[in-house]
Parts: sequence; structure tokens; C-alpha cells
Amino acid sequence: MSKRAPWRCPLLSQVQETQVLARKLSLIALILLVLYALAGFIILPWWLARAVPDRLDQHMGWQATIEKIEVNPFAMSIQATGLSANDSGGEPVLAFDRLYVNLGVLRLATGIVALQNFELDEPFARLDLREDYSVNFARDWQANNPAGEPAPKTDDQSSDPAKLFLDRLRIAGGEVLFRDFSQSEPEEFQITPLDLALDDLATWPRDGSDSSYYLLAAIGSQTVEWEGDLSIAPFYSNGFIRVADVNHSTLSHFLKPYLPYTLRDGNLTISTNYELRSGEQFALSTSGGDLTVTDLALGLNPDSEASLLETQRIQLPGISFGLINRELAVGNVVIDGARLDLERDEDGLLNLLRPFQGDEDTAENPSQAGETGSPFRWSVAGVALNDGQVNWRDRQPEPAVDLTVEELNLTLGRLSHELGEPVDYEAALALADGGQFNLRGQTTLQPFTLEAGLGLTGLNLAQLDGYLGDATNLTLREGLLNLDGNLDLDNQQEPMTGTFSGNGQVSSLDLRLADSDSPVLAWQNLRLEPLEYNLAPARLEIGTLTLSSPNVNVVREADGLHNLARILSADPAPSAAEEPPEADAEPASESEAFIFRIGQIMLESGEVSYADRTLEPVFSTRIDRLNGSVTGLSNVPPQQGKVSMQGRVGDVASLMFDGSIGTLGSEDVSNLTLKVDGVSLPALSPYLGRYLGYGVQSGKLNLDLDYEIAGSRIDAANRIRLDRMELGDAIASEQAVNAPVKLGLALLRDRKGVIDIDLPIEGDLADPQFSVGPVIMRTFVNLVARAATSPFSVLGSLADMTGLTGEELGYVSFDPGRVDMVSDGMEKLEVLSGALEKRPDLLLKVRGAVSPEVDGEFLRRQRLAEQLGISQTASATDRIARLESRYQDAGFEQPLASYRQEVATTGAGGPDDQAWEKALVDRLISRVVLPPEVLSNLARSRGVLLTQTLQEEFDVPESQLFLLEPLQDAGQDDRGAVKVNFELEAR
Repeated sequence: MSKRAPWRCPLLSQVQETQVLARKLSLIALILLVLYALAGFIILPWWLARAVPDRLDQHMGWQATIEKIEVNPFAMSIQATGLSANDSGGEPVLAFDRLYVNLGVLRLATGIVALQNFELDEPFARLDLREDYSVNFARDWQANNPAGEPAPKTDDQSSDPAKLFLDRLRIAGGEVLFRDFSQSEPEEFQITPLDLALDDLATWPRDGSDSSYYLLAAIGSQTVEWEGDLSIAPFYSNGFIRVADVNHSTLSHFLKPYLPYTLRDGNLTISTNYELRSGEQFALSTSGGDLTVTDLALGLNPDSEASLLETQRIQLPGISFGLINRELAVGNVVIDGARLDLERDEDGLLNLLRPFQGDEDTAENPSQAGETGSPFRWSVAGVALNDGQVNWRDRQPEPAVDLTVEELNLTLGRLSHELGEPVDYEAALALADGGQFNLRGQTTLQPFTLEAGLGLTGLNLAQLDGYLGDATNLTLREGLLNLDGNLDLDNQQEPMTGTFSGNGQVSSLDLRLADSDSPVLAWQNLRLEPLEYNLAPARLEIGTLTLSSPNVNVVREADGLHNLARILSADPAPSAAEEPPEADAEPASESEAFIFRIGQIMLESGEVSYADRTLEPVFSTRIDRLNGSVTGLSNVPPQQGKVSMQGRVGDVASLMFDGSIGTLGSEDVSNLTLKVDGVSLPALSPYLGRYLGYGVQSGKLNLDLDYEIAGSRIDAANRIRLDRMELGDAIASEQAVNAPVKLGLALLRDRKGVIDIDLPIEGDLADPQFSVGPVIMRTFVNLVARAATSPFSVLGSLADMTGLTGEELGYVSFDPGRVDMVSDGMEKLEVLSGALEKRPDLLLKVRGAVSPEVDGEFLRRQRLAEQLGISQTASATDRIARLESRYQDAGFEQPLASYRQEVATTGAGGPDDQAWEKALVDRLISRVVLPPEVLSNLARSRGVLLTQTLQEEFDVPESQLFLLEPLQDAGQDDRGAVKVNFELEAR
């Protein structure tokens, strides 16, 4: 009987099968787990330890080693330690002590690649910026990864980027070596430590779940702190960044291509809140920014040790910026302890501008700057410059000018892009060598306007001496300037207009020629009140100009030049580049002409000193105690000014100067009078001795000058009065007049010892050869010379003569052969006696004279008549008969009849009795011989007659008359009478 199979329960069978399957699956899972663990713990680290160096070598050309890589497949983490990589040159390029990364497993299920932790300990990277501005990382990649065709995109590749999430990132103790080879001088920067913390970063949009980050980096004491929130999609970041204590060497390296100066010292700290977002429009805004620069020092170039600018602190607080609205705002800028060293060289170039010399203008065209967007807006709440200093050295003048401005304080109100808005300002400064300056008001930048209340106190003008000496030969030894007023400038249209109104004062002025130890111009005080100057049209108006104790020192040097002529430096010859002005250039219009008005000039205790060193001995005098006023001076017609001055000349004489002054610079007439009384003539002895040849022992000079000036033409009446002028010893002088000066002066001097003469002159003041003083002196000397050389002409001009000339007064005519004066002889003697009475210093010398021809002929005729017994009543027939008889007895070779025939042929129709008688007398007197004493006695008798007549008839003192030896060469007057001349001499 066959066995029957056992019965099984179906349910139990199913359970058993399930258990078997579970055991199988568990075994498989165990095997897989073992394999997974084996791959994760052993195989993957082994592979990565070899693959990473290979990949770095393959793709970067780096030789890398890694100490250890650990993988925890269950924690989904990788930890690598001891990575070190050198580039192809053998230099370290990348390293770290430890790298730890683990994935978030749960987020992988949602399609998100999540890094829960990314930790990097003490990483190192070397970053090189090459000459072509490429980076060593990019260079190595490009060198080992030649460019090829991009891989084609497959259909199953999604265009959506993978979602990445970084839960926590930490970099601790990092180090970056940055080497810059892009500039002429390579530089390297060691950034250590570098710490970075970044949390909760995702690459997809999330509401209200922005990541946060914190970065700390340092280069020595220079630190960067950066913290805030970050979103990748959409890109957004906000936070706070602070860069602190960046030193000058770091700044200098990066700013060198853009900074025209050398940065010698300084530290920069900058911090700001910011917000950055990317969307349809990139947006960047900052707020609460602060920039501080301490101990800044700028130099012109690396070779110069001198600093151009130094500051203790520059602070720009409250900085905010908006990129979209193109707006920058800054709070109150503070600059403390700034020191600026400015210098102008011999060619006029400022050291501040020297780095730009020769550079081409590469500035962007302002008209194109804002074409693509709204205009840029900016504002500064204010600027405060505290305790500044400016050192100014100007090498263009000779010698150089050095000025130091210290205690410079400046405050400016709000500044903005709205350049037409008024800006309040206040400035104060002091000059190291004396002077305080204060300025306060408002200004606009475009168009430029300026309103200023200006105060200048105690400015020492001596520190500006170099500028005066550059244009003149003067040196400014002393002087203080005070100025107080209001200044307004307006450049809204050309030309710039402006007005200064206020008061001015210059005190203790001392101006000298550069080679002189004595002032050429000095005064105690000069006040201008009120003072107004207008820029365009140019106008100067002064109410009252008060000049106290002025002193002018005029010296004529031995070379004949006056010291005042040496004030202005000789004009340099024009360079070839300078074009001469056009000959037909139009003169300035009346509207452009300079206008000035002075209400009154008050002169107090003035003094003018004069010395002439061309004379030996040197002539010197002074005019002091000058007081008076000048009112109504102007160059705008109609204007009639007045002058009234009083003073003292040579410590003894009085001076008065009065008159009216027409419009200056016009043809208006000015009438001026000058009166000087009591000048000591011995003080003028050097001058008079040069031209007269004698010194002056005593006497006084009075001047009464009356001048009429129209434009440059002068018409002067000069009345000179010399009282009791006594000459002294003779003085050798090549310029002395060659004439008996004493006689000339005696002729001009009246019985009271006074010489009173008028010397009118006229000329053109514009003529450099014309000078009033020398013209008067020459005119006076010429008058003395003319008096000495033509004494009777001068004497005649001084006497009351009717129908007589001065020349006729110098002689008396006598009838030929007789001691009888012609008809006007007594009249001449009367006039001459009157002149002698008025000139007691004159001596009249009488010298009798005869003419051998005229007087001799008359006397021979007279002796012939006596010999022939011809009386005055004899008839012509009797006279002729006696003459014919004497002719025949005389034994002439020519017979009488022949002689008569000769005389007849010379006449028209034969000789008449009168002509025949004359011819006989002329022939016969040639045989008449006069005794030698006859002519001498006649000459002496004539002199005695004149002397006696003057004494007896006209009471001329015997002391004024001298009878001299007679002469036998007398001339004739126009009537044929014989002239007996007088001679004059001074006592």
C-alpha cells in the first residue's frame, strides 16, 4: 500500500517561505552593507587619495600630495588632511590641514544636494596677479586644458540647475598669499588669519530664510570684517563691512597707477552698511558709512623727502550711496591738522601740478557723462578744516618768498550738485610772520558768486618783500596792513563784476632801495576811509585819505640818476614768442577806462628830503612840517579840485602851495601857486657855485611861482627875489658861465640889495627832457650871463628910457674932431645916472676915445683952413681960389687942370664948385700932418667932459666913476658921429 503524503497547512507554508525570503534579503542586505562599508571606508578613500593628486596634475599641472582621506559612508562625510600642492615652478600653491564635508541624507530624497557641514582648517592659497592681469589659477587651468568643442547637450539634460544647500560652512585659520606682478615693482600680501562662517545658504528662492555670513581677514594689523545676510536666488545681500587700519604701503601699491603723488604714510578705515540685489536692475545702496584717514602723508615723488600734504585725521561720516537713484550723501567732513607745502618754481609751475605737466587731457566729455541715465546727485553736509597749515615758497621772485599760513580754520555749509545753491562759509587764518585774516559769508560755485565780510589785521608786509622786489628795485623793510570791509564778486556773465567797500590802513611803512640803508618812502600811518573798489568797470573811490608823517627821500646820485628813477626794474626784452601789439589796436573804450575819485587827502607832518651828490660839496635840503589838504581829485570830468599846503624849507623858510586842480588825465586847466619865503642862499651854494662859478656867503631867496597846466602843457610865471646875495670865493666848475657874474648880479640888484626878476617858462611835461627846476635854474643863469655880457642892455631894460635902446645907453656920440656931444648925449647921461643911483654896486668906467679916420680928417680939414686963412664967412670963390693956389704950390705931379678934368669926368656934367672944392680939400689934407698929441688930447677931453657932466649935472658919486686911459679906435654911429663907450663893473 502506498504511503500517503503528509498534509501541510497552506498558511504555515506561506509563513515559512516568507521567513526564508527574509533571511535571504537580510543576507543580501548584509552583504551589500558590508560591500558599501568596504567601498566607503576603504576603497573610496584609497581611490580619492590617488585621484585628487592625479586630477590636479592633469588639469592644473600641480604636483600634489595628501596625507589622508577618510570617508564615513554612513555619516555621508569626507575628511581630508595634509593636502599640499606645488605648481609647475615648484612653488606652493594650495594646501590645507583638514577638510571635512558631510551631506544631508534626508534632503537628497527631495532632490536637494545639501552640505550639512563644510569645514576647512588652516587652508593656504597662493594667488598671483600676472603682468597681463591674469591669475595663476586660470593660467594653469588654460595651460593644461586646451580649449575644445563643448559637449553636445542631450535631450534628457534638464535646463534647471541643481538645488544646492549649504547648512554650515567654516573656514578657520586660513592664509592667502597674494602676489601682484602687474606693476613695475612686484608686491606680496600675506592675508592671515582668514576666517569665514556661512550658514543656511540655498540656491533656490526661499521666503524669509536668508543665509548669514561672517568674514574676518587680516594683513598684519589691517583687518576686514564682513557680516550680513545672503540670498542666491534671487541674488540679495545686506550687511555691514569694515576695512580697518589699511596702511599706506598697501594703499600705495593699489593706488599707484591712479594716484599722481607718492603715498608716504597713512592709515585708512572704512565701514558701511550695504544692501545689494539683482533683478531687472542691479541695485546697490549703502548707509551709515564712515571713512577715516589718519596720519596721511603725500609726497611729490619717491625721490623727494619733502611732503606735499600731511594730515592728522580726515573723517567722512554719514556716507550713503544709491546706485539706482545715482546719489551720494556725506555728513560733516572733518579735516584735522592738515599741512600743505606749496612751491612755485622759477618757471611759475606749482609743485602740486607738476605730476600733470605734459599729460594729455583724457577726461570724459561732461556732455556725454549723463546721457544714459539720470544726473548724478551728491551732497556734503559740511566741511570743517581745523588747525591747518600752508607753507608757501615762491622761487620765481628773487630772493624767494616764504610764507607760512597757520591756525587755518575753515567751515563750509552744505555742498551739493546744485552748484547754484548758496553755501555758508567761515575762515580764519594767521601768518607766522604777522597777520590775522577772517572771512565770512556765502558763495555759489556755478555761476561763481561770493559775498564776504573780510577782516585783515596786522599783516606784516615785509614778508611780501620778494614780490615787490621782483617788479621793482625796492625792498619792504616794514609795514602793517589792516583791512575791514565787504567783498562781493559775481561771475554770472563776462566780465566778472565785484565790489569791495570798507576801510584800509597801512602803518609803519618803510620802503627802501635794495642797495640803500635809508628809506626812500616811509610813513607813520595811511588811512583810507571809506574805500570802495569796483572790478568792472574799474572804479576806485576813496572818501578821505589821511597820510601821517610821510617821509620821501630823493637822492640824485653821482651818475646823475635820481633814486626814484631806479625804483622800477628795467623791462626785460620781449621773447621771440611774444608778438608785438598791433599798431592799429583800438584803445580801451570809455566804459573800460579806470575811474577814480578821492574826496580829500589830508597830509599831516610830511617831510621831503633831497640830496644832490653830483655837486661838490653835496647839496642837501628838506621840506618838513608839511600839512594841508587836497580835495576833489578825479579823472572824471567835470571836476575841480583844490590844494592847500603849508610847510617849511631848509628848517627856516616858509612854504605855501595853493591852487585848483582840473580833471586829471584831461586837458582841463590847473592853476597852482607856490610861495617860498626866506630860503637861505648859502644852502644853495653848491648849485649856484656850479653854474655861477662862485659860492654864496649870504642872502635869502623868495619864490613866487604861478603855474597854469593844461594837459601836459605848462605855462609858468616864476618870480624870484634874491635879497642881499653876496658871492664868496670862486669855485672851479666846468659848467660855470663864462661871464663876469658879479657884474651881472650887480646889474640885477637894486639899491636895497634885492634882485627881483620874472622868469616865465613854458613847455611840455610829457617831454622827458623838460624839467621845471633845471629850466628855471638855466634861465636864471642865462639872465645873469646876459646881464654880464650885455650890461647896458639889461641896465636899459631896468631904466626908464624914452626912445632909447639898451645898446644906445652904452655910449655917447661926439661930433667929429670936437668935444661936443651930439643932441641925445645929455639924455643918455641922465638915464645912466638914474640907473647908477639905483645900482650902487655898479661902477661906471669912462674911457675917452677918438676915431683916427673921422676925427683925424676933421682936424686936418680944420688945420688946412687955418693955414690958408679961410674963415667960415669966406665965399666959395675965395675958398676955391685959395685951395687951387695951395694945390699948385704943393707940387703935386698931376697938374691942376688935369686934376680938374679928372674930377669933371666923374661927374654927370662937369664938377660944380661944391664938388671941386671937396676934391681939392681931399687932395690937400693928405699933405696936412697933425701933431701926435692932438688926437690923444681930444680923447682925454671927451672923457673928462663926460665924467664932469655926470658928477656936476647929475650928481653921480665920485666913488661910482672911474676915468680910464683914452682909446684911439672909436667907432661911429649911424649918423657918422664918434662913439665913446662906457664900461660897467661891480664892486
